[in-house]
Amino acid sequence: MDKISRSIKPSIEAALKRGKSILLLGPRQVGKTTLLKELPLDASISLARPSLRQAYERDIERFSQEIEALAEGCNKIPLVAVDEVQKIPELMDAVQDLIDRDIAQFILTGSSARKLRAKHALNWLPGRVVLFHLDPLSISELPQAYLNLDNLLFYGSLPDIVLEDNNEYREQDLESYVVTYLEEEVRQEALVRKLGDFARFLSLAAAESGQTVNFNRISQDIGVAQTTITAYYQILEDCLIAERIEPFLKNSTTRRRVIKACKYLFFDLGVRRIAAAEGIQPSEKIMGQWFEQFIGLVLLRHARITSHKTTLHFWRDLEGREVDWVINMPDKIIPIEVKWTDKPTLKDARHLKTFLQDYEQEKGYVVCRCSKARKLDEHITAIPWQDMLTEIMK
Repeated sequence: MDKISRSIKPSIEAALKRGKSILLLGPRQVGKTTLLKELPLDASISLARPSLRQAYERDIERFSQEIEALAEGCNKIPLVAVDEVQKIPELMDAVQDLIDRDIAQFILTGSSARKLRAKHALNWLPGRVVLFHLDPLSISELPQAYLNLDNLLFYGSLPDIVLEDNNEYREQDLESYVVTYLEEEVRQEALVRKLGDFARFLSLAAAESGQTVNFNRISQDIGVAQTTITAYYQILEDCLIAERIEPFLKNSTTRRRVIKACKYLFFDLGVRRIAAAEGIQPSEKIMGQWFEQFIGLVLLRHARITSHKTTLHFWRDLEGREVDWVINMPDKIIPIEVKWTDKPTLKDARHLKTFLQDYEQEKGYVVCRCSKARKLDEHITAIPWQDMLTEIMK
């Protein structure tokens, strides 16, 4: 397979040229370390190495001294990568000082925002540090040969999983990922008192990914307090495993009453399937649910790369009308219905018509498995999932 070009790379390079430092967050194994290797680093420090991590924990000042020594030997401000920076959040104070004194420029990576948020590290030096988020591979980053919908729905799009041709090995690697997450991100960081309760929650949260959340029902199913369930979801967010999707709540011309509960999307469909223990023989209904989540993840990743002012939502009124995804842009609103069909009809778009009328918008889309785009009526077009980004964002 040819080298995969990450869409985020040009934006990172542009920020570095402007003299900015970078904070690059993303779940485990999405390619942060690989991306670092493609950048013009003068030094790289991996806090995933226990011996080095322990050395800095014993002597934080050593970090600053080593960077200052590196800077003296360079004819420019050195670019230094610090991988898994959340493992020693105290280093952020030293990094801030070194940036402030123009000693070094940094690319900091992390797979958890929990400890960084606890120290308010994401707010320091506004204008000097640029925050980026690296996701699993998007369809715009994959070569044509790897745009296999079944593989993407079953095994997700973590780079190492995509590159693995053997489905049995893919399954083993995904199972290992879920176990590693529980062990390293939860047990070792002592995020929860009872790992068994959290493991049951993780399985249920994965199974309900993409559905509106009922915190009270989940607390009853697991047998823990509702406040604990809320805290568990916050752990998923902080560890970048799940993303909160808010309902679309802008007032319509009809002032229609809408549901205000949120959804959570797991960051990768393969990880989600393993965590939910759903196996590899899903029903057509389950495939449709996976497809809907897949399209949501594609839109979310694209919005994150292209514009911080573009947000992803869903819409559902109290009478049961719903639109799977709503892209909220500064100049327009784009409603999208996702259907597991290769023969879309206007019936598939009946809620889109309601939304377009309520919000006085011109275009809506049905994303499906059809081979070519087709107009369902004057305002609604059915499009193949592979062409979605090109068609919708043009």
